[in-house]
Parts: sequence; structure tokens; C-alpha cells
Amino acid sequence: MEWIINQYPGIRLTAVARIICGLGLMLLPLASHAGMSINDAIQLAQDNDPWLQGSVHREQALHAQSTAAGAMPDPMVNLGFANLPTDSFDFDQEAMTQFKVGVTQTLPRGETLGLKQRQLAVMGTQQPLQRQNRKARVAVSVSHLWLDAYQAKRTIDLIEDDRALFEQLVDVAESSYATAVGKTRQTDLVRAQLELTRIEDRLSVLHERLEMSLAKLGEWLMAAPTAASGEWHNLATENFVIPEQLPEITLGRPALLNTHHKPDLREIASNLISHPAIVSLDLKIDASATGIKIAEQKYKPQWKLNASYGYRDDDPNGVARSDFFSVGFSFDVPLFTSNRQDQQVQSAAAMTEAIRTERALLLRTMVSSFETQRSRLLRLEDRRALYRTRLLKEIQDQADASLTAYTNEEGDFAEVVRSHIAELNARIDAFNIDVDRLKTIAQLNYFFAEAQVKPAGERT
Repeated sequence: MEWIINQYPGIRLTAVARIICGLGLMLLPLASHAGMSINDAIQLAQDNDPWLQGSVHREQALHAQSTAAGAMPDPMVNLGFANLPTDSFDFDQEAMTQFKVGVTQTLPRGETLGLKQRQLAVMGTQQPLQRQNRKARVAVSVSHLWLDAYQAKRTIDLIEDDRALFEQLVDVAESSYATAVGKTRQTDLVRAQLELTRIEDRLSVLHERLEMSLAKLGEWLMAAPTAASGEWHNLATENFVIPEQLPEITLGRPALLNTHHKPDLREIASNLISHPAIVSLDLKIDASATGIKIAEQKYKPQWKLNASYGYRDDDPNGVARSDFFSVGFSFDVPLFTSNRQDQQVQSAAAMTEAIRTERALLLRTMVSSFETQRSRLLRLEDRRALYRTRLLKEIQDQADASLTAYTNEEGDFAEVVRSHIAELNARIDAFNIDVDRLKTIAQLNYFFAEAQVKPAGERT
């Protein structure tokens, strides 16, 4: 770089002026808008998530159903005339003619009401856990999309910063070739211009990636239309300004990433059984097991109590007749259970076992995913340390050495271009490692979510 500056001061001033103007234009929007941090984006996405509000409504519905399930069936009232004579239909002709008022009350089988009430209450308790799991998943999704947008924007900035250098190299090559100074060849001019064109294409791809990331992020940051305006607002594209600094995401349980102690599968599973997704399935198993008990109640008889009062008119001679009062009960006898009750109990038991296998499958998937992300993070930490301690410095030394050799007419211009491209790619790779590391930490933090369980029937 020193050789370029000293030998071609006019080129240097022009390029520096372009860089300063470009940086000034880039900083203008940053001065007028505050950047949206990754935590702000996560909070905004969670606040605007319609699924969470729908879960609240489902919880309210289940609690209402639980209350209703514990109520006794409504009594049945019967009104009617009994034993009217068909020859005259006179109410006082026959002694058995009466006006009857009856009430019948059905009693549920065994403990069916209490069990159904408990089952629905447990199902309602699942909803807060599902909301906790949803928030954890939203945090991961929004973090990845935010980091994708950040990655694209900052990569664009890195390339834009180096584009001025490549433009200087083209200017130097053209001047050297025109004045026959040095060993610059026409192929060097073509190579330098080709690299500039490739940079333009690379920037175009990155701009596309940035726009796609912001559009996907808009799914989470989109504010629903209000009754007053009726307009949709995508906060990701309207007010989203990417901050300058790479965010810091803290790992939830750094002890599990200890390189000297690799946790076994049992230890990992024991840390995951308190995850909202797992605890929600535990409650689902509990509700399904209650369904087995409900099915078993059908082996018990169902009782019906009835009482009636019969009013009789006086006889034709005016003699008063006694009214009638009746009381009794009826019940069914579950004798033929093989094709009904037995099958219902078997069905409920099979469903419970199916949910248990669903829980086992989810836990196995989460353990495997945790192990994958843990290994990935450890390798990213190693690569990050390698880039910071050695690789970036060595590539920069190579670029400086190639430029010095070319300055002393001992090197090739193509090697200067290649070494500076390698330096740019190395800085981009180092930045990508930092971003991938944060994405992996965000994914690992999902597994560290702790279920906050409230007693069945308590509303949130």
C-alpha cells in the first residue's frame, strides 16, 4: 500500500476521497435511526406472535370446559295426563285418571365427572408450557434471521471497504502499463478488472440475501393492521437498522461445554426433562392416563332417580280422592363389555402408550440435536481461536509480502491480486465463524429453557 501511495499520489487521493464519501453516505442512516438489537427483535416478535394469543384463548376454553365437565346433568321434568278415559275424556270420571308431574335425575358413572374435570384442567395446564416452548423457538428463529441479515450487511461492508483497494490496483496497473513502468502486462489489467466484476456480482448476491433475510424476518416483526388504519407494517423493512457491533449471546449452561468433561447421554437427558416441550408431553400423558380411568368408569352402572306426583280430581259425587306420589330408580347393567367397555379401555391405554413413545422420540431427537450443536460450537471455538491468533495475521503478512515483492519488481501482479482476495475471504470467513457461533449458541439456549409449571386449574 505504501508503494501505491508514494508512487501514485493522485490515484491515492481519488480513492481515499471515494472511500470517505462512501463511508459518509453509509453513516447517514445510522445517525438518524437507532439500530434494532437482536433482543429487541426477539421481544417484538414474541409480542406480535398471534399463536401465543391463540394459546391463551385455548387455555381459557379448556378451563371453562373443565368447570362445565364437573357439573351434574340437568334434571328432566315430565308433565302429562295419565289414564284418561277414551269414551268421554272426563278428568273426574275414573279413579286412576291423574295429572302427573315427574322429575328424573341421571347420576354419572362412578367418578366420571371428577376425572373429566381433572383431565381438561391438565390439558389447560399444557398451554402455558406450549407458550414457553413457542417463545423459545421464536427466539431461535428470529436470532437466526437477524444474524443472517447482519451477516449479509456486514459482509457487504467488508467487500465495499476492499473494493476501493481493488480499484486502486486497477488504476495502478493501468498507469504502470501505460507508462511502461514495472512489469505490468495486459493480462494483469484483465485480471484486476475481472476481480472488480466478480466483486460486483458478489455484492449483488449479498444484497439479495440481505433482502430475503429482512423479508423472512418481517414474518415475525410484522404488526397486524389496527382497526383505525387497516394497514400492515413490516417493522423489519420500515424501521430496521442493523447495529454496528456484533451482538453477544450468552450460553445458558457453559458447564455442559467443558472440553475436559463430555456429558454422557443420561446427563444430557436429565437436563432436558425439564424443558417445556417435554413437560408438556408429560402432562399430555397424564391427561391420557386419566382417560383410561374415565373409560374404566363405564364398567360401573349408571343410575337414574325419579320421583313423580299425581293429582286426582274429586269423583262425580264430590268425594275427594287421594293424590299419588311415586319414587324409584333405574340403572343399566354392563354385562356385554367385550365389544364396548373393554375396547374403550384398550383404546385409551394404547393412546397413552403412543404419547409415551412420542415423548421418548422427542427426547431422543433433542439429545441428538444438543450433541450436534455442542460439537459444532466446540469446533467453531477452535476455528475462531485459530483465525484470531494465527490465520488472519499470516494471510495479511502474505498479502504485504506479495505487494512488497511486486513493488521491488520481484513478484507478479496476479499474485498481489490473489493474496488480497485471499485476505478479504479470510476476514469474511472469520466473521462468518463469529456469526455461526452465535447461531449455535442461540440454538443451544433453546435446550436450556426451563418449564414454569402452574398447578392444574390455575389460570395464567
